[in-house]
Amino acid sequence: MMTAPLGILLMSGTHERAHYAFVLAAGAAAMDRHVVLFATNNGCRALLEDWSSLAEAGRDAAVRARGVAGIGELRQSAAELGVRMIVCEAGLRMVALESEIMSQGVEIAGVTTFLETIRDGQIITL
Repeated sequence: MMTAPLGILLMSGTHERAHYAFVLAAGAAAMDRHVVLFATNNGCRALLEDWSSLAEAGRDAAVRARGVAGIGELRQSAAELGVRMIVCEAGLRMVALESEIMSQGVEIAGVTTFLETIRDGQIITL
């Protein structure tokens, strides 16, 4: 039996929520689940090559100091595990990030691409 895909909708631009989006994505992908992380509005900042514009980005150093993987490591693990990462084209425009450089492998698409990929799967919103 095939497991339903997991869609992670990241709307928040805080480090805490972005960090946990990558924790969920990597964890589910490690369990052989098809995962799509779709970032919009301020959540788009997590998929930028330089994600330091996330609110409370400095929290990452404290997270790593406690022996927990930071956003950089989690994002890389998620990519290596096959997580499809999509940044919302309209969301980029909403927060004036359309000219920023995306992390390697990140697609720019709309919400219909996300919904079509997930179909009847589970969606978690952060």
